[in-house]
Amino acid sequence: MTRLLRDWQFSCIKRALEHFTVTPHFFCQATPGAGKTRMAAELASRLLEQDKIDLVLCFAPSCQVVEGFRSTFAAVLGKRLDGQIGAVGAAFTYQSMGYRDEGFWQLLDDFRVLAVFDEIHHCAGHDPLLSNAWGQQILHRIQDRAAFTLALSGTPWRSDDRAIALARYSTPEGHLICDYRYGLQEAIADGVCRSPRIVLLDNQKVKLTEELGTDSTVTMFPSIAKLLGESPVTYEELLRHDEVIERLLDLSCSKLDELRQIKSDAAGLVVATDVEHAQQIAQALAVRGEGCRIVTNKTPDAQQVINAFRQGVCRWIVAVGMISEGTDIPRLQVCCYLSRIRTELHYRQVLGRVLRRTGEPDDQAWLFMLAELTLQGFAERIADDLPDDLAVLNALQAPAFTPDARPGLIDAVGNLDGLDRNSGSDTDQTIAAVATNMISLGSGAADTSYQVSFSQHYRQQLLACF
Repeated sequence: MTRLLRDWQFSCIKRALEHFTVTPHFFCQATPGAGKTRMAAELASRLLEQDKIDLVLCFAPSCQVVEGFRSTFAAVLGKRLDGQIGAVGAAFTYQSMGYRDEGFWQLLDDFRVLAVFDEIHHCAGHDPLLSNAWGQQILHRIQDRAAFTLALSGTPWRSDDRAIALARYSTPEGHLICDYRYGLQEAIADGVCRSPRIVLLDNQKVKLTEELGTDSTVTMFPSIAKLLGESPVTYEELLRHDEVIERLLDLSCSKLDELRQIKSDAAGLVVATDVEHAQQIAQALAVRGEGCRIVTNKTPDAQQVINAFRQGVCRWIVAVGMISEGTDIPRLQVCCYLSRIRTELHYRQVLGRVLRRTGEPDDQAWLFMLAELTLQGFAERIADDLPDDLAVLNALQAPAFTPDARPGLIDAVGNLDGLDRNSGSDTDQTIAAVATNMISLGSGAADTSYQVSFSQHYRQQLLACF
């Protein structure tokens, strides 16, 4: 049976096969949601058909991604990837590499093995002394023993600036060298990925009340960024503020309602900070009459919960660290970002969960978040498929975000600069608050407490990169 491949997958496979005639290592960067797992399975199929390999070993950062590899490879190859008798290979987490015995690693000497590494940026190091544990295993156990290696990443950089295992870098500049690159802009143009629409929620009159003993002071801030930059209030505390959760869920649920009129099974993802936070969000969704599932690393049978949600019609899934990278739920089209993690790698991986396109009607993905400066800067850079200041060795810190750094952001007065004018979004809405919410967020000194409340003066900023 002929298997239909996307153009980029066919092109990448062709280049990899040519590349393997010269060197055994191939590095592919393809934007999250583009279909890297399917490409890898098809490449393995070609190598098996050409009698160039005997076995396939796949490694990935999480059990959920490993399960996805097993099912995709089994479907493409017509053989299991579960490591049992009769299988064509096996798939494991990176963490499990440290627990494999010598008999397992002997497979790389006794057979011609294709080793596939998903999200290879988790594995650091060219030098064993500068590698992390996973990178050391690859260097010591696999690099010079596998017949071929295929390294995959949608976000090929590390926050610690260390080299990625099996990657090559130019000298002296230190730029990452990809053997094949498929960016988000290309994926959108090809109809492979949805075009992202990122909505930043801000408030123009934020009230901070600080109480010291019997005295209290009130300070007004013109934005959330000012509040975070000039007060003791932290970003994580805001994420737990009922008013913030309600307003972001208002926007997210309304957008999902709109999308489900076109695509009836469209779903939403809320990325939470921890289990308690996830339960708080789920309760807020329940009050709205929204059906949701919670999945965390403490959820019994988490993979079964994810699989049931993938195939079901439930509107929302609230996750902590379980659906951030590599987990494929194509019907996800809306994301509400309430994670305390503020790294560009994590941010892009989360956005990738809603980018995978399934058909003609679902050409847009929506992400809602607070207008916090670091995240706002990441949103500005989504158009950069491989940010030059990240994918280099010894990279410098990313430049500070400025509102005019990239065309595409709608400012407070609604100026349109390079945006999709057919998106139908109101650029500067005032959202009526149900009530001014005074919630104690934390304390500084032992006898000091502070509270934050929001006015009715909410506004949205929309970033549309493509």
